[in-house]
Amino acid sequence: MMMTENETYLNTEITLITSFQDADPIGMIYHGNYFRFFESARWELMQKVDYNYRAMIDSGYFWPVIDSYIKYVKPIPFNHKIRVKASLTAWEHYLRVDYVIFDGDTGVRMTKGYTRHVAVNLSTHEMCLASPKVFLDKLDDYFVN
Repeated sequence: MMMTENETYLNTEITLITSFQDADPIGMIYHGNYFRFFESARWELMQKVDYNYRAMIDSGYFWPVIDSYIKYVKPIPFNHKIRVKASLTAWEHYLRVDYVIFDGDTGVRMTKGYTRHVAVNLSTHEMCLASPKVFLDKLDDYFVN
């Protein structure tokens, strides 16, 4: 199955309870911790295609964040159930993962954002201008099976 850029085929959603250590002094989640929630969902997304962190390294690549964006729609208190949805929306030249955080009970959107990651060759530390075949093959395998 050949996938085309900007068509979302891969999604995942996780549920978390925010914790006290994630909060600022007034009991709301500190803005920098939202990226930890994004990362947890991205990790689950990559697990679905059998390309977790160990598989990335074993394939000879690592995927640092090169760009990120976040829009804070509604504050999230600690001890609050949230759902974090992650969607792979680009993969030809870089990975773009879009995120939405919803209130776990009401479904109200609380935050949205994205991260972009580029493949870097582990041996040479050179940035790749296209996603490596090993990753594209993982996507193809996922959708064929």
